[in-house]
Amino acid sequence: MTKLERSLSLWELTLMSVGIILGAGIYVILGEAAGLSGNSLWLSFIIAAIVATLTALSYAELSSRFPKAGAEYVYVENSFGKRLAWLVGWLIIAGSVIASATVAIGFSRYFSAIFDTPILAVAFIMLIIIGIILIIGVQETATLTIIFMVIEAIGLIIIIIIGLPNFGKVNYFEAAQGFKGIIEGGVLIFFSYLGFEGITRLAAETENPKKNIPKAIIYSIVITTIVYILVGIAAVSVVPWEELAHAKAPLALVAERVFGSNSFLILSIIALFSTFNTALVMLLSGSRLIFGIAERKALPRIFMSVLKRFKTPWASIIVIIIASMLFLLLEDLKTIANLTNFTIFVVFIVINASVIYFRYKKPIDKGFKVPLSVGRFPIIPLFGIITSVFMITNLSLFVLALGAVLIIVGIIVDLILNIKYE
Repeated sequence: MTKLERSLSLWELTLMSVGIILGAGIYVILGEAAGLSGNSLWLSFIIAAIVATLTALSYAELSSRFPKAGAEYVYVENSFGKRLAWLVGWLIIAGSVIASATVAIGFSRYFSAIFDTPILAVAFIMLIIIGIILIIGVQETATLTIIFMVIEAIGLIIIIIIGLPNFGKVNYFEAAQGFKGIIEGGVLIFFSYLGFEGITRLAAETENPKKNIPKAIIYSIVITTIVYILVGIAAVSVVPWEELAHAKAPLALVAERVFGSNSFLILSIIALFSTFNTALVMLLSGSRLIFGIAERKALPRIFMSVLKRFKTPWASIIVIIIASMLFLLLEDLKTIANLTNFTIFVVFIVINASVIYFRYKKPIDKGFKVPLSVGRFPIIPLFGIITSVFMITNLSLFVLALGAVLIIVGIIVDLILNIKYE
């Protein structure tokens, strides 16, 4: 059987991670978040960054121990068994699918702001184009995402430069809905940090994955957190949060307020590159997770099928693209983003618990280890669990209900596939 090819270097992996993190979240949901946290938007970014960092370190340790394409599925299978591993894998696949639908809608909103086109139709076309790119190959995808990452980073740097002369002109502790709004803004903004965990699923295509994946995770979190906080401060310094909350293209509005209508067009085009890039990498990592789970014999063998010419898992790519198209029909960006967050928070709880399990049951001295322990007990994964639970409690009842449905469907799919557990 044709295998995946190891071709991704540390810098390519880091830039891919930065590219996906800097993408849709900041360009698409900044306005929604501003409506919750007001001028305290930067505090919401810090809250989201803390939650992401706590679990990012756990991912770094587990990716160093198990550099496999199945990533989270492999981690949990080796700690808590195949049943929970399947559910975790299911939630991650669902999260990738739903997140890609969210980003596709964001892409379409910017596209519509420029060309006045129907949102759903453009989103469908975007996903088809991404599917074709993913089929062509991972190295080609990596090259494209790095180019797009540079473009989206330029857009964010422009926003920061625009905001610099206005820093200090507003009260940065003014909250739209009080501390509760800041927390809810942080929960929503967490969507903008999704991506660092996705690169662990590219282990089978990464050079020296035991060292390079942990480094790429840490580097990308640090870089994006600095950029996010500066962009958040710049945005509310130039445009009142009330206007950002209702803007179809929030960052483009910031540029327009300073440089006029031409800059609105430029930032909107940059946002198109950014959102496209995010969806591309999300679907890339999601398809590799499906491939990895099939390797563990928990999904039909067809999902292990790799094209001889392009060395890409075509069946995994096709199914995840089609699934993303179905979630486009929800349209409500805030709900879809928070549903994605629900799936990730649940997964984060299990991932952090896996690190604690391995420290006691299967300790090793090699590779990256999460710092700060009391005896064998790692402190940071415990806080990762606590913060993830806290974030879940701040989701709406509707999102929690949808999340419960996703879990039930995952259990049903498990039964239908008649997986043989040990």
